Amino acid sequence: MQRALDLARRGIAVSAPNPAVGCVILDCAGQVVGEGWHEYELLDHAEVVALRMASQRAGERLRGGTAYVTLEPCNHTGRTPPCTAALIAAGVARVVVATNDPNPNVSGHGLDALRAAGLQTEMGVCQGAARRLNEGFARWSRDRRPLVLMKVAMSLDGRIAPPPGARTLHEPYWITSEAARAAVQLLRWQADAAMAGVDTVLADDPLLTDRSGLRRRRPLLRIVLDSALRMPLDCKMVASARDDVLIFTVSSDTARRRELEARGVRVEVLPAEAGRVPLGKILDQLGEEGILTLLTESGTRLNTALLAGGLVDRVHLFISPQIMGSDAVPAFRDMNSFVRMGEVEVERYGNDLGLCSLLRDPWA
Repeated sequence: MQRALDLARRGIAVSAPNPAVGCVILDCAGQVVGEGWHEYELLDHAEVVALRMASQRAGERLRGGTAYVTLEPCNHTGRTPPCTAALIAAGVARVVVATNDPNPNVSGHGLDALRAAGLQTEMGVCQGAARRLNEGFARWSRDRRPLVLMKVAMSLDGRIAPPPGARTLHEPYWITSEAARAAVQLLRWQADAAMAGVDTVLADDPLLTDRSGLRRRRPLLRIVLDSALRMPLDCKMVASARDDVLIFTVSSDTARRRELEARGVRVEVLPAEAGRVPLGKILDQLGEEGILTLLTESGTRLNTALLAGGLVDRVHLFISPQIMGSDAVPAFRDMNSFVRMGEVEVERYGNDLGLCSLLRDPWA
């Protein structure tokens, strides 16, 4: 199953909006004869890819063999036939599954079909790792919304930028080390979209691109929340837009919208909530567009609104060993609700500290 998980990780950034799945096939003598993982553009699911290899290598020895799969095999016809039918037809005798399908309407049906055909089944091997790999798919399957990952780079005293006037405007101010920033690029690679507020764009003029150099099927969708359409036409995101920049606004400024659209930026106008862009409706729309994972890299107001609204699923904090003082810009302000980080993963990035915690379990 560990090998199947390694294979499944090859599907990161190339399987969405489908899950990342890996499969290992053993013949009747217990020898590995087939491996596979899923890529969206190649259609075939991991089980089918692995079975094809196993059939070529093992022939009749495949009958009575075992399949290890990181996600419950599907038992419905979508873009491809059901994987349960392929496993049954191949003569596999046993199927070991890491975790169930997160869709409540589908969960368990795949295993039921295999058992009904006389196959032995087992579920739960390496379940934690398998579920971590597909948290975005789980959130989207259950709620039709993306998993929200919040990234915050901050000082020991919870500050994300120097005081206004103490920095160069329109240039990024790096709080954390190059090692920590490289880790952020991996987060962007694993996400389908990254989101910031227009205040961040005005202050830092970021590109917000995936610069990991790793494979991805579709460009990282770069999202900006901009209630009044203050997005500068000469900023880096607009200048580099190739139908991969999306602005959500409540502004009725048609002329400004057309200027942005002429530069390759998509602008979506939503009904205002308390004068602001409605965060819930944004998540609903992104879910409709097949965005499984959304990484937020924002400033004080948006950080606070997302946490206070209970919309953050997993938080990634990158903490630099410096104290910036009370006049510096805080990561959060006027939080009226209490947020507790449960089980915390801790990483070192040079002198920086990384803290990661799940706030809302999409599999629960």
